[in-house]
Amino acid sequence: MTTDWTTDTKGTGQYAEVNGINLYYEFHGAGRPLILLHGGLGSGEMFGPILPLLAESHRVVAVDLQGHGRTADIDRPIDVRLMADDIAALIDHLGLDRPDVVGYSLGGGVALHTAAKYPAKVRRLVAAAANIRPDAIYPEMRAQQVQVSGAAADFMKDTPMYQLYQKVAPRPEDFPRLLDKIGASMSKDFDYTEEVRSLQVPTLIVAADADMAPPTHYVEMFKLLDGGLRDGGWTAEGRPKGGHALAILPGLTHYNMFSSPLFAAVTLAFLDEQSS
Repeated sequence: MTTDWTTDTKGTGQYAEVNGINLYYEFHGAGRPLILLHGGLGSGEMFGPILPLLAESHRVVAVDLQGHGRTADIDRPIDVRLMADDIAALIDHLGLDRPDVVGYSLGGGVALHTAAKYPAKVRRLVAAAANIRPDAIYPEMRAQQVQVSGAAADFMKDTPMYQLYQKVAPRPEDFPRLLDKIGASMSKDFDYTEEVRSLQVPTLIVAADADMAPPTHYVEMFKLLDGGLRDGGWTAEGRPKGGHALAILPGLTHYNMFSSPLFAAVTLAFLDEQSS
């Protein structure tokens, strides 16, 4: 399938059958393709405040990941590595030529694994609020994460996540099942150090200055990419050789950075560098 990426299509929702899942996505704007991946319990709608900014110069493909938004769940775990396979298959399905991939939180993990496993399919990566080890997360938050389950569904009925899910999900009654799967995913141990170290595409690591993990964790990720190890030099000769970068966004938290114009600004600045 070949797509005309110069055509401006606003909010056009479609489905792609990939890897046994009916994956929902929307087009916004025109220009070089940018795949946009939301956080856990969210959907593409969570980027609504910044979508117009991203779509001014890019053809944004906003995806609803497995079991989220308008994409129904299938019989497999919620796993960033499996969902990365979905995004790679979507790139092929749409006939995209090395799109940029931008993800936040859960979507940041999916974006990271897509670029790590399929470097030939991705031009640039922005991984926002994506952690590479669970012990990086503050202990009090980690304790909450491992307790997430379907039993909490009734307590979440007044939250934006629940209300949006009820509005758009193909099977609204699946919300407890999604909570069970998200909880199971967050309770597992993992270490994606080598995946980060092996990244071959220019990567921007982004976090809020009051994120779910301390800024030092994202500095650690940057160091795995040869960043933060030396003075950058007058001619940037000391910057990471892979074109990698780090942004810690001031005045934001894990729960509002995805809709912040500041997040859009650093993302666009990185994606649109003249050296790209």
